[in-house]
Formats: sequence, C-alpha cells, structure tokens
Amino acid sequence: MGYSNYKKLRQVVDKFGLITKKVRLFHDINPVQPTDWLIRTIELADAIPLSNEKVKSERIISPVLTEVHQMHKSKVALFSGEELNVEPENDLNGACDFCFSANPEAYLLEAPIVSLAEARDEDLDYGIAQCAAQMIGAQKYNLLRGDEVPIIFGCATTAGEWKFLKLEGNTLYIDLKSYYINQLDILLGAFNKVFA
Repeated sequence: MGYSNYKKLRQVVDKFGLITKKVRLFHDINPVQPTDWLIRTIELADAIPLSNEKVKSERIISPVLTEVHQMHKSKVALFSGEELNVEPENDLNGACDFCFSANPEAYLLEAPIVSLAEARDEDLDYGIAQCAAQMIGAQKYNLLRGDEVPIIFGCATTAGEWKFLKLEGNTLYIDLKSYYINQLDILLGAFNKVFA
C-alpha cells in the first residue's frame, strides 16, 4: 500500500525522525482573483453531489491545481496520479494524487519535485500524514537524482479545507492556518507564496 499505510502523522515522525513545528507558513498573502473559468467550475461542482474523494478530486481539487499551474506554468509542471517509488521497504512508494515538478517542460514526472497535494475525503489528519510521507519520498527522490531541493511544500485537502506543510531538512512545518475553497482568492494567494 505504500504511502497510504501512513494514517497518523506520528507514524511518519517516528519512522523518519522528523521534528514537527506548528507555525504560520505564509504572511501577507495577496489575494489572487480566480479566473472566470475556475469560478464557474466550482459553481458547477456545487450543483452535484460531492459524495466521495474521487468526485471531489475531479471537480474541485484538480481545477484549483490546474489554475495554480496556469499561474506558474513557466516554473512548474503539474502531474496527477504519478508513481513516486523511492523506498518500498519503508512504504515510500505508490501514487501521489498531485505533484509539481520544477521542470516546467517535463512530460514525465522528473526531479526536482517541489510540491505535492494529497486529497482525503473527510479525514484531513490522514491526508496530512500521507502528504508528509510523500514529501519525504520526494526529498529522497530529488537527492537520488542529484537535485537537492532545500524546501518541499505539501498540501492536504478535503476539497473544502486546505492545509499546507513545509519540509526543510528533517523539520516538518505545519501551517497553523487552514484555507478554504469558499475563499478562492486567499487560497490562490497562498499557492503563490509556495511558488514565489
């Protein structure tokens, strides 16, 4: 099962010797007006039952991340469902819901991976644990390919709530603030901070 075996953040912290800190990751966020396309897409999503993780991923999370990609397409490439197999013996393997590579012209997932997003139906804590494990996997993946990236961002989301994480060395910073889909401009502004 790989990354999905990590259901609690404590498992990731203990296994990889992480230090965790709750901090305010982003200060002075400048709101970013969403495009009419994204606004309409979210409105259409509200008109259908968002009853499971797959439909939330397709109707809300993917459009938001597509918009983020369009804002930063000269810097990053966006991938969905790609395998990030690094250390199967440590459950650092399996598919990532979404990830960004700092290789904007990449056709396949390539180093350096700079950010990941993990979708969970209602259990944000599970999403944080799985995202943290994927961030460790990305850190190791980058190192194996000679692309040392000092900071990797992650985001766990239920589609309605978005929580950012930052991995620097062996310290995992967890944002004190959550961002919400009903404040799209602030959420997009937070993503701007990730790719600044």
